[in-house]
Amino acid sequence: METMKYLIVIPDGAADAPQESLGGRTPFQAARTPALDALAARGRVGLTNHVPESLPPGSEVACMSLLGYDPLAYFTGRAPLEAAAQGIVLGPHDWAVRCNLVTISPAEGGPVMEDFTAGHISTEEATELLAACQRGLAVEFADLVGWEFKPGVSYRNLLIHRGRSDAPAPLSADLRATPPHDLMDKPIADAFPRGFGSRLLADIMARSATWLADHPVNKARSAAGKRPATHVWLWGVGKAPAFEPFASKYGMGGTMITAVDLLRGLAALAGWKRREVAGATGYLDTDYAAKGRAAIDELSHTDLVCVHVEAPDEASHQGNSAEKVKAIEEIDAKIVGPLARHLESLGPHRILVCPDHPTFISTKTHSRGRVPFVIAGSGIAPGGQATCDEVAAAASGDVVEPGWRLMGTFLGKD
Repeated sequence: METMKYLIVIPDGAADAPQESLGGRTPFQAARTPALDALAARGRVGLTNHVPESLPPGSEVACMSLLGYDPLAYFTGRAPLEAAAQGIVLGPHDWAVRCNLVTISPAEGGPVMEDFTAGHISTEEATELLAACQRGLAVEFADLVGWEFKPGVSYRNLLIHRGRSDAPAPLSADLRATPPHDLMDKPIADAFPRGFGSRLLADIMARSATWLADHPVNKARSAAGKRPATHVWLWGVGKAPAFEPFASKYGMGGTMITAVDLLRGLAALAGWKRREVAGATGYLDTDYAAKGRAAIDELSHTDLVCVHVEAPDEASHQGNSAEKVKAIEEIDAKIVGPLARHLESLGPHRILVCPDHPTFISTKTHSRGRVPFVIAGSGIAPGGQATCDEVAAAASGDVVEPGWRLMGTFLGKD
């Protein structure tokens, strides 16, 4: 009996609302997507929601749900997932905090978040700047013990606290902080952390301006016309989650292809292999075709492959409808299309394409709410829809909720 092959494609943040700039269509509707349309015509199109009302509407929650894990049971914060991606093991008394390098600019109504990526600062530059922050922390917060900045990729970094059983915890699970990508072009005055431990994080964020202001990296960036990293922005606080291995939960392993540490961390916690792809950037300039080729190669020895693409989300954060449409078209042409054709040649297979959450161009932020999905392949009867978009999915009347159950539906476990 031939083994079933499974492919998941996550166009991050691709779901949206109708746009005036797109003639009243959503980006999915405006994009030319022959491969997705073909899947819709022979498969099942519907709606799901990956973000429970009580949790933040980000990829940390939504992608956890998309991979078949109930966020209400497993979610402890974003930063612990990214720590797992870096191979950082958190003990029972440790805390992880997401640390963005950002550009905050003065404005008439108060400072605003000009860029949550500090101009997509390079990893090498970020590493130097975080070393300066570590020195500043040692001098100005000398009474703090066990705190360390950990460089990641570009603007995406971590602050780790190593705790002890005989010492009080410096943070708590009720601490809330606003993701900087939800603050684009907005004032930051009311967006600082709230809850137990928030004063410490806010103080570090404020003092980082001094640590970074005259750093040679920032001087060189400014001289080159690039945005400097003016501050660290701390958010996504959490402790280590207790994940059930995907193999014991769903009976198989998997491979994750992504350029984003969050998805790498989810894969690590689930016990999946992670496939790194040269040219996969996590931005609009990512090498879509290289991701498609890597997925085809992985399917030769793996039964389940997931391809995550951040580009639609990045376009949304920029408020750029044309770039979002282009990203969806690139995913269709260079990932969905080639992989669908390849899977046809392999025998029994199923494909799932589903965004994690909506990211609205109008607000430039993540949102909770239903997103469209399409499942096609062996044993999936056509549902009568010709396209996979928000309107067609709503018209189908097919709803799978809560969203974490979609994985079981896709794998035929429900």
